[in-house]
Amino acid sequence: MAGDQAAEPGSPRTLRQAYEVLARSEPRWKAPLGEWLAYYQRAAVLYAEIAEIDRGHHHEALFMAEQAQDSVKEIEAQIPPQPPEHA
Repeated sequence: MAGDQAAEPGSPRTLRQAYEVLARSEPRWKAPLGEWLAYYQRAAVLYAEIAEIDRGHHHEALFMAEQAQDSVKEIEAQIPPQPPEHA
């Protein structure tokens, strides 16, 4: 089982655990877009990792990763581009 430990200790190993972790870290409803962006970026990565670990929920986790990535794109489209900083 040791070669099977892709995630760090304490990391979610199942889709259910990923749901629970993300539910606890979800920003409040009126949080700034930057907080929501970071949340969905994390969710996309976590669900993609879970798809490889929790093989019984592979397709569902991939779907959730895709949904989170779609949310990332939607939020990025709402955040105005920042002008380049001048040195």
